[in-house]
Amino acid sequence: MLINLRKLICWLACLSALVCWLPPTAQAGIISTRQEIKLGQDVAQQLEKRFGLVDDPALQARVAEIGARIVAVSNRQDIKYSFKVLNTNEINALALPGGFVYLFKGLIDYMPSDDELAAVIGHEVAHITERHTVKQIEKNLAVSLIFGVVFGDRAALLQHLAFNAIMAGYSRDDEREADRFGFYYALKGGFNPYGMEITQLKLAALTDTPNYGLFSSHPEPERRIALLQRYAQEANIRPQVKTGEDGAYVVDDQWQLPPFKVEAHGYQALHRAYLCAGNLYRVSQRQNLSPDWLILANEGDEYSIYYDDIKIVTLTMQDAVQAGMPLIDLANRYIFQISNWLRSRGQV
Repeated sequence: MLINLRKLICWLACLSALVCWLPPTAQAGIISTRQEIKLGQDVAQQLEKRFGLVDDPALQARVAEIGARIVAVSNRQDIKYSFKVLNTNEINALALPGGFVYLFKGLIDYMPSDDELAAVIGHEVAHITERHTVKQIEKNLAVSLIFGVVFGDRAALLQHLAFNAIMAGYSRDDEREADRFGFYYALKGGFNPYGMEITQLKLAALTDTPNYGLFSSHPEPERRIALLQRYAQEANIRPQVKTGEDGAYVVDDQWQLPPFKVEAHGYQALHRAYLCAGNLYRVSQRQNLSPDWLILANEGDEYSIYYDDIKIVTLTMQDAVQAGMPLIDLANRYIFQISNWLRSRGQV
């Protein structure tokens, strides 16, 4: 059947204008939860067929456990979530409608800590809880259905609708909203509250990136990091991190630790300061704070400082060289400063 292309374009233009004109409440609710899950399942099958899953039960279980902690504090409990690792070296992650979250193996290699993974998973779960992809599909659904009716290919269009929406990416507003909800999900889940700052810093350092998933909207990293710092201040996260000529400092009012100046275990000095500050915040949430719970552990040519079962910081020979003192002396200096901080926090 021949189609009057000019008339079709006119129909679509009018319909698109109508959809954009409708308020969000009128656009919402077109896709049911059951349909959302089915759309996610269809795309999930395509992803797993294309990449395959990492054959590492321990890693899959670890990611699923982190995801379960995030979901437990999320604001959407009406669906069953799934967390899996795809067998690809690409550094990325995806959230599908209906609760399907995929991390790429390359991302886990680049961001190996639970706190970083919790930040990424929290961000992706927020895309699902706030129905970002579903809302985009609902906006485009009417136009897609018109194409299906006119060309007689409605089923194929609907089959690819979710995939196309995901690959099209999120708006900057959606990404910032996912950052905000993801920050609070990770915080409430008991993870390092600065995990998302670290992930943003690491993502910003990448030069060759795809145009979907974590990189879909190409938002300005400086703006997103500034917003994350504001969320941390609003949540009264202490200590904080400051940068200076000598390095990255962990500070709390007049108190501070010696600066981090060097990279260690793949973490730049600023990353290490955020990890340390966030770990101290986690310590501060314990009851009856006392320096007696501090442990200095000799781990080969490094020293790690623990508060009970929470690792606060690991110090290396390079740290000692930069500080101009033996490593054991630097470690004891950290112990002394952290002890003073614990006493001050215990009095709050």
